[in-house]
Amino acid sequence: MTEQLVDRFGRVHRDLRISLTDRCSLRCTYCMPADGVPWLARSTMLSTEEIVHVARVGVDLGITEIRLTGGEPLLRVDIVDVVRRLTALSGPAGSPEVSLTTNALRLPGLASDLVDAGLSRVNISLDTLERAKFLQLTRRDKLVETLAGIAAADAAGLHPVKINAVAMRGVNDDEVVALTRFAVERGYQMRFIEQMPLDAGHTWDRAEMVTQAEILARLRAVFRLEEVPGRGAAPAELWTVDGGPATVGVIASVTAPFCGACDRLRLTADGQLRSCLFSQTETNVRDLLRGSGQPPAEVGIGPGQALRIGATAPERPVPVADVDLALAGAYRRCLAGKKAGHDIDDPAFLQPDRPMSAIGG
Repeated sequence: MTEQLVDRFGRVHRDLRISLTDRCSLRCTYCMPADGVPWLARSTMLSTEEIVHVARVGVDLGITEIRLTGGEPLLRVDIVDVVRRLTALSGPAGSPEVSLTTNALRLPGLASDLVDAGLSRVNISLDTLERAKFLQLTRRDKLVETLAGIAAADAAGLHPVKINAVAMRGVNDDEVVALTRFAVERGYQMRFIEQMPLDAGHTWDRAEMVTQAEILARLRAVFRLEEVPGRGAAPAELWTVDGGPATVGVIASVTAPFCGACDRLRLTADGQLRSCLFSQTETNVRDLLRGSGQPPAEVGIGPGQALRIGATAPERPVPVADVDLALAGAYRRCLAGKKAGHDIDDPAFLQPDRPMSAIGG
């Protein structure tokens, strides 16, 4: 199974984002309401065996990077085992690089174990350096713990430590310079993100969004920036800060979309493949794994094993090879429906029903 994952526009897909849970320990205002959102039923969530199975087929098809997301992926109790098993996979290009996006709250107790399991690096969300503002933004008084998690990632060698901030008008746009200086002084990589229409309340307003141009203008008032060439499929456009080596990046999904070079697919925590954050369709792989679509009594996937399907095992278990072929077909069906771009500027654009916390970043 070595044919690459290529969509109808010729884009080769090598990056798989896997959401491990939709739960989160914070309640960021741009992500979910104060009371949270209805959580996915636990019976619908993929088991570790199922996640590894879907990822293994993806790696066989040319996936070389796996990013673990949430919600908050470190809330998954077996996160270290998930990382260990994913880094042990091997495909035509070798083993995938496995990274993780997190709010860092659990990193002090997990960073070393994650490194031992093979985790390569982390992206950490930090929208403000002010404690009162952090509480306002996340509805949790956890800035001190977040900073401790960032330091733990650095000490454990999860380099480069990337810091992500969603720029919000009248909220934290006055901290663009301070956040960049914080990262540069510590050897971290700062990344600012244009706010996207992925909030649970569907209150996103483009007129209120802080644009890449505004972010760069604030930075250029203080730093000397030079564009870094060779962006490739990376979502962030980079600039060196005061001659480097430090860089600052902007992910301008709205005003400067990079869809033409997109190489990402997403797997939700409940087993749906998505070709785009803004996709209106999903490809169900959970039902391929479970047959009847009911929670499995037992799932065993590995060399020479068969997958038991449904609440009770069928008379004739489905051979793993057949499930692999079905999953490969699901990857290709998902890609077949991928659009050229996300169409945010199209008057007919519809925000996806799922919020970011239920899609995975």
